[in-house]
Amino acid sequence: MNIRAITGFLDPGWPLKPKRIEALAECLKEIRQALAQGGYQVQTLRIATPPPSQMGKPVPPIDRPVLASQIEAECFVHGIDYANLGPALPEEPQGYQVIPEALAATETVFCSAIFADPRFGLSPPAARACAEVIQRASTVSPDGFANLRFAALANVPPGTPFFPAAYHAGGPPAVALATEAADLVNDSLREVSALVTVRRRLVSMVEAHAAALTRLTEPIALQHEVRFAGVDFSLAPYPEPTRSLGTALEAIGAPAIGLPGSVAAVAFVADCLEQAQFQRAGFCGLLLPVLEDSALAARAAEGQLTVTMLLLLSTVCGTGLDTIPLPGDVDLESLAAVLMDLGAISLRQNKPLTARLMPIPGKVAGDEVAFDFPYFASSRVMALSAQPLSDLMAAAGVIELGPKR
Repeated sequence: MNIRAITGFLDPGWPLKPKRIEALAECLKEIRQALAQGGYQVQTLRIATPPPSQMGKPVPPIDRPVLASQIEAECFVHGIDYANLGPALPEEPQGYQVIPEALAATETVFCSAIFADPRFGLSPPAARACAEVIQRASTVSPDGFANLRFAALANVPPGTPFFPAAYHAGGPPAVALATEAADLVNDSLREVSALVTVRRRLVSMVEAHAAALTRLTEPIALQHEVRFAGVDFSLAPYPEPTRSLGTALEAIGAPAIGLPGSVAAVAFVADCLEQAQFQRAGFCGLLLPVLEDSALAARAAEGQLTVTMLLLLSTVCGTGLDTIPLPGDVDLESLAAVLMDLGAISLRQNKPLTARLMPIPGKVAGDEVAFDFPYFASSRVMALSAQPLSDLMAAAGVIELGPKR
């Protein structure tokens, strides 16, 4: 099991206060060293900010591409791999409009925007604004890769260490860990004849690792006056079979991810994860990023894993629609309709969900997709069976949706 990210949360100030980034970077580096000594490989160090409109001194939308560039420069100086600007909020439409500019101005800065939240409900205008960001971001580079750095957020709380969902609630700095732990599910399946054994093994492994990670991280955070926010023990994959969540789910009993039986397999693993006791942060769920998992990428290429099935899996455990390769000419209204469904699931099921949709310029459904990126597997463009919403829903300012009772 690896650590995908040590994520620090801070308000970097505006104008930018580099000393804040420097101080947090020192904390993150010490944690990385301690985790390495404890046997954990750390892939990246990251920082995340509050929503720019909610920083100590709010950052106007017009200045956010500059903020992104300045943070990127400071991260480079201090050995931080990636930064995440806090999300644009529905009450500030201009905040959405400048996101493609911030992405184009940087290479290691991620962005997000909220379109559904328990405080205000499901916002069709915000969903449409997110869809417009996705469309525009797909043209930042010829391969559509910039959308890797943008996510539309539904019901995602602050303190989530996975990008692009990460953002800070404000106040003193904090730190949380994001795991890459899909291999634990595969390990729990070795030489077993009953799911009860798988459950016992998986819960035990998660609790043991979480306890070790907390023991190594929390004292260093306290020394730096940084709050330890916990571990996001999400079962994130890597694109090789032994670290593939899709491979594990099929070993549990799903004939192929995307076919009937998939929901039951996913729900079983999610239930195991929920039984584990540890200090939680973020999703603590199953990440099902199509392009980051060799088995999911293969099933999508075969046409067995669809966007509709991924939405269904989100109802029982998944964290949304992640790294979904789509046709380059997908229309804005169809993207917005998919986001509306995702937002409705998040509010009714009372769970955080994100959408990281990647239209690929010049590609149509069924075309091969292969990025020169070590965290991606090859696949094919997925079809999107969606049409624009009717006027009654599309014209709504906000749709109030509460959790199921």
